[in-house]
Amino acid sequence: MHLSAPLAILLSLTSALALPIKRAAGASAAVLKVQTYNAFSVSSGVAGNALAEVNAKFPVDQTNLAGVAAADLAIIAKAAQVSEQAEVATGGFNDAIAAAGGQTTTAGKALQNGKIKNKVLKLQTDVLRIQIEVAQGNTAAGSQLTAQQTKLATNVALDKAAAGQAATAISFSGSD
Repeated sequence: MHLSAPLAILLSLTSALALPIKRAAGASAAVLKVQTYNAFSVSSGVAGNALAEVNAKFPVDQTNLAGVAAADLAIIAKAAQVSEQAEVATGGFNDAIAAAGGQTTTAGKALQNGKIKNKVLKLQTDVLRIQIEVAQGNTAAGSQLTAQQTKLATNVALDKAAAGQAATAISFSGSD
């Protein structure tokens, strides 16, 4: 049987298209979804366990950071930025604490505890971002890592020191 050239080309293309697409070695499917700040915030409840709460909200495989999906990295990076805004922007934690009469009032102290939990969120997502970028080949990002890890450790210690105390969140516009 003799096949025509166009038919042979068509058959070879369709068989090539039917082959499974190989993923990059170790690459993972995206596991995170874009959420509003209020949905991914960890600032409410009680102080003392902020780091575990953040890790539960951003469950990337920390044993394979090189394989974190680009979409997840983008969500993590944006979450760090929005968390920073929730702290310092108009209507953020600093404004709420001032409006509550400062950190010495009951409401102000609970907001301060929420702010510390927010700092853990901001710093952990930023540390994750840097670690992922380094694992994926962006070694220049590593220059920021030690400073951010130090800040994270400080705020985790502050959160643990306030364990069991009330923590109050703010309602803030923004999404990761």
